[in-house]
Amino acid sequence: MTEDAAVRTPATAPSDVVSSIRRFVAAEGGSAKAVLQPAGQAGVRVTLVGENGILGDRVVTDMATAEAVVDAVEGLETAEWDRDLTSVATVAPSHWRRMAGWVAGQKHFPRARNRKIVD
Repeated sequence: MTEDAAVRTPATAPSDVVSSIRRFVAAEGGSAKAVLQPAGQAGVRVTLVGENGILGDRVVTDMATAEAVVDAVEGLETAEWDRDLTSVATVAPSHWRRMAGWVAGQKHFPRARNRKIVD
């Protein structure tokens, strides 16, 4: 396939991703913003910020697919991380714990590897 043919072929939005994002948008009052962020070999992360500030995300294969998902969901618009969007985003305590991973429940931490630089 040539580059011209690849450019002309429209991407299709995966139905499972579209349905889960539609449920998210409906739960958030009918509208949400999507920030499309390339994530290397994993694809493109579609980070959702609802009207109430709740966060959600899905990962798709490429940017064209991410744009097709945004086009397929009514009430979803593309946005960038700016002051207005970040001030609306509300991260729940359970989300912080999930992002922290194994560190979340620790009481003692190893010494920093760059301690000599920091001290």
